[in-house]
Amino acid sequence: MYQWRKFEFFEEKYGGKSKIPEEVSGKIECCSSGRGKVVVGCDDGTVSLLDRGLQFNFGFQAHSSSVLFLQQLKQRNFLVTVGEDERISPQQSAMCLKVFDLDKMEPEGTSMIAPDCIGILRIFTNQFPEAKITSFLVLEEAPPILLIAIGLDNGCIYCIKGDIARERITRFKLQVDNSSNRGHLAITGQGFRLDGPALQLFAVTPDSVSLFSMQDQSPRRQTLDQIGCNVNGVTMSDRSELIIGRPEAVYFYEIDGRGPCWAFEGEKKFLGWFRGYLLCVIADHRNNKDIFNVYDLKNRLIAHSLVVKEISHMLCEWGNIILIMPDKSALCIAEKDMESKLDMLFKKNLYTVAINLVQSQQADAAATAEVLRKYGDHLYSKQDYDEAMAQYIHTIGHLEPSYVIQKFLDAQRIYNLTNYLEKLHEKGLASKDHTTLLLNCYTKLKDVEKLNVFIKSEDGVGEHKFDVETAIRVCRAANYHEHAMYVAKKARKHEWYLKILLEDLGSYDEALYYISSLEPSQAGVTVKEYGKILIEHKPAETIDILLRLCTEDGESSRRGLSNGTYLSMLPSPVDFLNIFVHHPQSLMDFLEKYTNKVRDSPAQVEIHNTLLELYLSNDLNFPSISQASNGIYLNVRERSPPVKSGTMSNEKSSSDPKDSDKEKERLARREKGLHLLKSAWPSDLEQPLYDVDLAIILCEMNSFKEGLLYLYEKMKLYKEVIACYMQTHDHEGLIACCKRLGDSGKGGDPSLWADLLKYFGELGEDCSKEVKEVLTYIERDDILPPIIVLQTLSRNPCLTLAVIKDYIARKLEQESKLIEEDRRAIEKYQEDTLSMRKEIQDLQTNARIFQLSKCTACTFTLDLPAVHFMCMHSFHQRCLGDNEKECPECAPEYRSVLEMKRSLEQNSKDQDRFFQQIKSSKDGFSVIAEYFGKGVISKTSNGPTNTLRSDSPSSSSGF
Repeated sequence: MYQWRKFEFFEEKYGGKSKIPEEVSGKIECCSSGRGKVVVGCDDGTVSLLDRGLQFNFGFQAHSSSVLFLQQLKQRNFLVTVGEDERISPQQSAMCLKVFDLDKMEPEGTSMIAPDCIGILRIFTNQFPEAKITSFLVLEEAPPILLIAIGLDNGCIYCIKGDIARERITRFKLQVDNSSNRGHLAITGQGFRLDGPALQLFAVTPDSVSLFSMQDQSPRRQTLDQIGCNVNGVTMSDRSELIIGRPEAVYFYEIDGRGPCWAFEGEKKFLGWFRGYLLCVIADHRNNKDIFNVYDLKNRLIAHSLVVKEISHMLCEWGNIILIMPDKSALCIAEKDMESKLDMLFKKNLYTVAINLVQSQQADAAATAEVLRKYGDHLYSKQDYDEAMAQYIHTIGHLEPSYVIQKFLDAQRIYNLTNYLEKLHEKGLASKDHTTLLLNCYTKLKDVEKLNVFIKSEDGVGEHKFDVETAIRVCRAANYHEHAMYVAKKARKHEWYLKILLEDLGSYDEALYYISSLEPSQAGVTVKEYGKILIEHKPAETIDILLRLCTEDGESSRRGLSNGTYLSMLPSPVDFLNIFVHHPQSLMDFLEKYTNKVRDSPAQVEIHNTLLELYLSNDLNFPSISQASNGIYLNVRERSPPVKSGTMSNEKSSSDPKDSDKEKERLARREKGLHLLKSAWPSDLEQPLYDVDLAIILCEMNSFKEGLLYLYEKMKLYKEVIACYMQTHDHEGLIACCKRLGDSGKGGDPSLWADLLKYFGELGEDCSKEVKEVLTYIERDDILPPIIVLQTLSRNPCLTLAVIKDYIARKLEQESKLIEEDRRAIEKYQEDTLSMRKEIQDLQTNARIFQLSKCTACTFTLDLPAVHFMCMHSFHQRCLGDNEKECPECAPEYRSVLEMKRSLEQNSKDQDRFFQQIKSSKDGFSVIAEYFGKGVISKTSNGPTNTLRSDSPSSSSGF
């Protein structure tokens, strides 16, 4: 005991001057605590209840004589007392047991109140003879059942179990000791122990420690020890251990016998247990004083020691230890807070004690870590780095790692730093920077063995305990490529694995083999990332991998999917175009092989567009990929070479063999391009399987005449077709093209002949032969009026009148015949008009004589009433019915004329039809003349003069 350190972890409350209130007038015989109250029983039979700070609450007369024992229950606010009352008869004992309900108060006398006494029980009966009570203990079982154990000086324990308020109880007796020495039979202490459903009762005499199993119908006794203790030397720990105090030591008992003992010498007047501390009052006979010690058994220290004159009672309440003296003075001792205790220890550099203290009192982990940190700082200041690091490691998870790392960054302490970083990773609390630092430590120490262990270690679920990318990056920078590749492969970081193989090791074959072993989706991602390097060094092998990715031969049949559906799930070749940016020849090979394998790819338009760029480019370079511009459509005209006279595709060939081979290769590509233009535009499709606009631009940029002509003709852009021939002055081809495309009977455009005539009229050279041939077709189809032909050809000074003499003669003769026919028609219309006017004049001036004798409708003899019309038709009135205003015979013809007039007026408002007739007619002036002749557009209009739309087709049609 004398080797244990003493500390002042407790302090006296209220200045150490507490006192039992004066309202408690009698001598205190017993006391108890619970539910925020301290209860004292006196020799005058009164019971007083004290509040916090030992303030008097109320008191009442519990027994007529003395209160010997009492206990405040915890679950219910009940108070159980044992005391002496008046004897009813000489045969009956005066010792009574009472139960008070402190929640129910009733008036007592004139001014006092007392709790309701819900049960009174005589302890001693004929079956249970009277003896001196030496110990008293109450256990609350399931309410309202109480188990009361009363220890006697004859070695017996009287047990009372049941509901005392309803007098439903059972009594039984336990025999503890049958020794003949009566002075050593007294029951000096008791203790209940609950272990699940099992209930045991410890019983202590001066010479024995016994245990009763109370769940048995007849509890059996088990002797745990042959030594005991005196009164007040018994208590129970919070782990339900029995503690007894003897002069030589303090003993602990479990249900199976004696446990540990502590050699605290001296007579033990009182024993108690408070929050894991052992409370012990030891009598000091040399000074006639008592020593009060608080023992921390876990940490082997005395938490508090106090010398007092004499202690009569000891109890715990309100988080305080209360010591009551015979003179009714009291001491309230409270435990200091953890921070105060630790500060006290830190000042004495007792860090190990502080650590043990916070751990034993189950402080939170943060508080423990703070103590460990201070201990580590103390050891670090003493240059005990190994032990300091051992403390810092225990703080992982609570202390910021940078605090420790900064202290050990010196190269001389790299081993300690390595140890700390390893622990960080083991607990899964390492960041990327920590992984970097640890790997750098390994590489600086050249500790390959530890590096192997760290790299290949895994946690419980098969994952690494560190940031994978950081580990790869550091190992790669330190030239530990094997380790970096191991981590990358294990973590399925394919891009890192390939980066090491390609950029650091140059193992292109191994990289290709690795890519082939991956899942298609992962392989596609890696090829996109590193395809440029692979194409540069292993073009054929890379193309084979790409073909497998984009086609996956046989996979669609194994998966049970249709070809179209499966192709839409595969990567598209367009996704890999960027890897061929500097290798267009490889790209062309890849796309050609793909199109030979896959006929109906979802991306066939994009693929054909790319192939056209490759086929048609002069130097196998294409701006949409190899240039830094935003697209192929920017400044297309500026990039295209100027068109030379003669054939567009003809260029000067070089005598250099290399240039000759290059020219052959270019011509072969152009043949492929023309074949693609034709094969990718089947006759049954309205639009081709490529971008037509892009194809036209590519042909123009690269002077590819054959492709342009094919595209223009397929798009029915006939004027652009003949413009190509005009640009090259190919007169023979120009006329042949117009013969093929200008035949209206075959869906051609006859206006091409007019454009051709205009071209020859502006040519500025003698082309009489061609002009005569053109005029033949113009005259045959009556495409242009003679005046337009004359005006067009008059611009060419090299043409003579002899070229068009025959044409003009035939036209004049034809026009003369038309004029004669028109003159005869005019004379006929004039005669008809004159006849009509005479008839109208006759109707207006002369009378009409109706001589018909029969009805026009029924052909019977005409009788009255009859109706005569000016058209000389007569009808019975009954034959006309209700219609007497018009002749039934002439009305249909009249109505058809009116309907025709109404239709003509309606057509005059349909401008689109008017202009369509002008456009489709060979002679637009004749259409206008016909409208005027029918009187459709001869009327003046009050509307705006610009009735006809300016954007109408008439703006481009000649009359």
